[in-house]
Amino acid sequence: MPSTRQLAAIMFTDIVGYTALMGRDEQGAFDILHKNRQLQKPLISKFNGRWIKELGDGVLASFPTASEAVLCATEIQQQCNETNDFKLRIGIHQGEVVFEDDDIFGDAVNIASRLQAIAPIGAIWISESVHNNVSNKKDIKTKFVRAEILKNVKEPVRIYEVVTNTNEIEQYILTSQKSTKLSPEKSIAVLPFVDMSSSCDQEYLGDGLAEEILNSLAHLKDLKVAGRTSSFQFKGKNIDLREVGQKLGVSAVLEGSVRRQGNRLRITAQLINVEDGFHLWSQKYDRDMGDIFAIQDEIALAITKQLKITLLEKDQELLTKSSTHNPEAYELYLKGMFHINRRGSSILKGLLFFQQAIAIDPDYALAYTGYADANFLASFYGFFQGKDVMQKVKQAAQTAIRLDNSLSEAYCSLAQYYAGLEWNWAEAKKNYIKSIELNTNYAQGHAYYGIAYLANIEGNFVEAKKYGKIAIKLDPLSALFHADLSWTLYLNLEFEEALAIAKTGIELDNNSFLSHRLAGLCYMALKRYEEAIDTFVYLIRISNRHQQAINSLIWAYCSNGNIEEAKVLMNELEKRSKTEYIAGTFIALSAAMLGDIEKAINYLTNAYIDHDAILFTLNHEPQIPSSLRNDPRFQNLLERIGFP
Repeated sequence: MPSTRQLAAIMFTDIVGYTALMGRDEQGAFDILHKNRQLQKPLISKFNGRWIKELGDGVLASFPTASEAVLCATEIQQQCNETNDFKLRIGIHQGEVVFEDDDIFGDAVNIASRLQAIAPIGAIWISESVHNNVSNKKDIKTKFVRAEILKNVKEPVRIYEVVTNTNEIEQYILTSQKSTKLSPEKSIAVLPFVDMSSSCDQEYLGDGLAEEILNSLAHLKDLKVAGRTSSFQFKGKNIDLREVGQKLGVSAVLEGSVRRQGNRLRITAQLINVEDGFHLWSQKYDRDMGDIFAIQDEIALAITKQLKITLLEKDQELLTKSSTHNPEAYELYLKGMFHINRRGSSILKGLLFFQQAIAIDPDYALAYTGYADANFLASFYGFFQGKDVMQKVKQAAQTAIRLDNSLSEAYCSLAQYYAGLEWNWAEAKKNYIKSIELNTNYAQGHAYYGIAYLANIEGNFVEAKKYGKIAIKLDPLSALFHADLSWTLYLNLEFEEALAIAKTGIELDNNSFLSHRLAGLCYMALKRYEEAIDTFVYLIRISNRHQQAINSLIWAYCSNGNIEEAKVLMNELEKRSKTEYIAGTFIALSAAMLGDIEKAINYLTNAYIDHDAILFTLNHEPQIPSSLRNDPRFQNLLERIGFP
């Protein structure tokens, strides 16, 4: 049959999670494939389309016009959502193609395939060429997503999404970031105060001032307060406050500036209605550094008055409560928080500042909480052995509780200790719940309870997802909390859904270590090895060759058969272990994937002795080779850790 060249709209569809389903239930996967054919074939015919072929669980079709392709895709998604048997992602591109022997070739086919591969669950992503042809159609609505360089495509492709009623996960992501509903009347975001000081080392002061006000307001049950990470996304950006309000779902924004000269402070603050830009309240403070606590109290009280929040006596006490009255200790605490929020090696800098704050004010409860968190994070990221920081974390958290038993942060720190270092599950659960009860707006408490305890320990993924979503609702622009929810989905083998959430985390923060790592692990689980390798190579670069990133790349190389490359990286870690601490859990999995079970068991034994803070994540990890998981010594290790 001779080949013909013509302009066509190419549609690719793909069943979400089909690979994982095939691994769990082969007959169920074949049933889904049959239902997919029954759904799509008549609709493709209805819109004058041509069924070209199936590619595994994917379908390739062509249409004479872009509008027919889009209308067909829309009806396919609608019927798919109604039957709720499976989920699809769809990509459409219009361009010149070659038809030959009932097949189709050309760049247009490649671009449609790439769009489908990166589209969210339940979505229809189209190229600009399709958008230009359907933008004037009344029954088709689109919105711009982003420009992206697709694999084997030279120029960036501008991507649009066809607006439809999508599935729960995707709809959840969209509404969590860009709510179009009216914001609650009593809701606020506190933006970082702009540093106007002549020196360039006072950034922590503006961040800390905003964070302290935010934390005070978060204790008020009648006020919705956007989380720290979400509010701080707008730091240093000249952005319309209406957009801030829409993205965070708040009706008011507090912004301001701080200038420091020696011991003198000039602080300005404005409370703004995001709907009309009207200043509800503004004030300027010229005070000494010692008055910073009073300034914070005055600002917080002014906000509650303007937003008409009724304060009970207990509320007012929480609002104006200060963990220290020593300005020097407070300043060191702010520096500590500034650095541990950056993660990476900055955690170690933060640790030193918390130590100094405690030395100046031994009764500073929040400084002990910061010190506990810094030590735990340092062990979690492999800077210290868990056994070397266990008592420091526990004593600091317990001291914070003794000094102030109303601090939700302190109970969360103690819960992390029990879960990650002592493996005392009952105490971990009790303290996570106590943390959340004390402050239901504490997003970190919800996130950690979901992933660290419910997912990793109990394997209760339904509840874990619920708490993960609450954390994102409280702090919708937090890449970290998106990574935590992605981790929960990944552990539950919901790899497609986990990848979609991880990608959202990356969009929020392209330097998010956990979001990139989870995306790479999901690519591996989906057997998309090249994408996994690319992700981990990038992660190694941005993390300065962090050991967790290197181990992850070893796993990807082993899964893809690149054993020699994996061995080179393994040699690097073993050489580094002679001069620095290399945590045993992940390198044990690397050894197992390289076929050395004896070495893997030795590394895990050392991880157990060291109380490696990663070890408690091992029970439900999908990447454990069967040769290791089925080894009696591995099962014995799980029993000694005491997983329920």
